[in-house]
Amino acid sequence: MRTQLIVPATAALAAVITLTACGSEKDRGQGAGDGAGGSVRPDAPVTGVHWTVRDVTVDGKRTAAPAGAHVEFTAGEAGGDGSKGRAEGNYGCNHFGADVTIKGDTLTVGPGEMTEMGCPQGVADFEEALRAAFSGELKAKVSEKNLTLVAAGGDSIALTAQPAAPVAGTEWTVTSLLQGETAASLPPGTEGRAHFVIGEDGSLSGNLGCNDFRAEAKTSAGTLTVGRLSSTRKMCAGTAGMLEKAVIDALTGQVSYELRHRSLTLTSADSGRGLVAVAG
Repeated sequence: MRTQLIVPATAALAAVITLTACGSEKDRGQGAGDGAGGSVRPDAPVTGVHWTVRDVTVDGKRTAAPAGAHVEFTAGEAGGDGSKGRAEGNYGCNHFGADVTIKGDTLTVGPGEMTEMGCPQGVADFEEALRAAFSGELKAKVSEKNLTLVAAGGDSIALTAQPAAPVAGTEWTVTSLLQGETAASLPPGTEGRAHFVIGEDGSLSGNLGCNDFRAEAKTSAGTLTVGRLSSTRKMCAGTAGMLEKAVIDALTGQVSYELRHRSLTLTSADSGRGLVAVAG
């Protein structure tokens, strides 16, 4: 059974609290937005929390994270060498996983694995920077809802804890497309265009990547039944048209959905096509 590893004053991660409470705001690697007045909750969770990546700094260059970049830590067995666990998440396009060890205020990330989906150049550059920073020994600083991981050389990752998003009422932005078990990145230049909201009033609305749309949608356990889509009538050529067709296919008929914290996967039983979207 997986257990939650927290940061109580008497546990192995107490050094995180001490370091954060006593540290200077001038500490190298502290990301923008970390200013929480130095206050620290007495039981700040590290595992069992969805940490959204805000930005990564490598060789002095700070890069903002794309939508969907995140990491979650799960705890395993505790021993003299620290608590063993796993880190799993998304670099911004590709999913990854790695073994981690947490001891005191140090988090050691072992060699990991990742998917090999082709990504837009800007996102691929961010993924490379995040992969470089999220490896080896990292010092952890926890402040309110913020977590900063700092490498010995000064590279750092700034993260923020975010709650799970509800299926209904959330604006979901499409980040990748599915064909069966195969995931693919969005057509070049279409990132951030396709989005939708599943309304509590039984509506489904948003943008297909080119045209705005609306439809009736009935939600039941794990299934979304989508009625006929009505949309604006702009001509959509090239990559925008490709994205629009893929999103329409994913939102056809009986659509199964799976919610994982702030990520929503939709798959149409009619077309076999699907999509992955993240909470905006």
